[in-house]
Amino acid sequence: MTTATAPGRPATADHAAKTPREPRKRKPMRSPYPTWFFIPAGVFYVVLFLIPTVASFYFSLTRWTLFDVEFIGFDNFVRFFQEPQLVTGFVNTFIYAFLTSGLKVVLGLLLGVFLSSQIIGRGFLRATVFFPVLVSTIGVGILFQVLLDPFGGPINEALAAVGITGPGWLTDPSLALISVALVDVWKGVGLATLIYIAGMVAIPAEYFEAAKVDGAGAWNTFRHITLPLLRPATVTVVLLSLIGGLRSFDLIWTMTGGGPGFTSDVLASVVYKQYQAGFFGLSTAGNVVLFVVVAAIIYPLSWWLNRKEADQ
Repeated sequence: MTTATAPGRPATADHAAKTPREPRKRKPMRSPYPTWFFIPAGVFYVVLFLIPTVASFYFSLTRWTLFDVEFIGFDNFVRFFQEPQLVTGFVNTFIYAFLTSGLKVVLGLLLGVFLSSQIIGRGFLRATVFFPVLVSTIGVGILFQVLLDPFGGPINEALAAVGITGPGWLTDPSLALISVALVDVWKGVGLATLIYIAGMVAIPAEYFEAAKVDGAGAWNTFRHITLPLLRPATVTVVLLSLIGGLRSFDLIWTMTGGGPGFTSDVLASVVYKQYQAGFFGLSTAGNVVLFVVVAAIIYPLSWWLNRKEADQ
């Protein structure tokens, strides 16, 4: 037996009226628990980076000691750019940074490809290449200061044994900065090699097998497969090496102290000499200049390299 519906009123509307509406499902609330793990890192970032950076910008505008602070505006920056050895420091900083980063990229790439192949003693060779990275920079500087001593140093003594007169590696103004740069490359190329080895391991073996089936030689395989797929590793090595080169101080100061004269001074050593002389505000302004120089080079370069990688 069916029930009659009112004239003009559709049955579907009557059914819909009698059907109870389903309650809306509330979206589950996200727990703040995972966010708490970011708090320690955030605290360290604020305390160890953000606050010192802001304080450095402020103190660069003052003449300060441990007991007194006097605001003097941009006078420190004016005096800093009037330093006679500043131009030499700037030029040497760029020479040192680009020389060390370029050599680390080239040598790290070659060593990474070589140590990723099936060779005897591969694990030992990897450990040997990476070992200098673990050694203290000050220790490396003292060691090579002895090895490169022009009078009785083991390297010049070995050259003299075969009839070659060794140069003044750290006393010749034209060689001092390059000598320190080569020691820096020796110490840091292990990290670049490790990054490239990680990039090589991430490349699927099927690409190399397909290239072998197609008859591609070693050079074509390296050029068209290995090199393009190692681009992320190359970007990482370039940025890390360039940042380290622009900020380099400890190895240069240990081996040459910025000498002979000011010929191996870099921007960081110029700043440190001002600090030694008691010009704390002036040295702080120099640190701000160094920070701006590094940021002005690294951020556009990082954007450009990552953009090209995304386009590919």
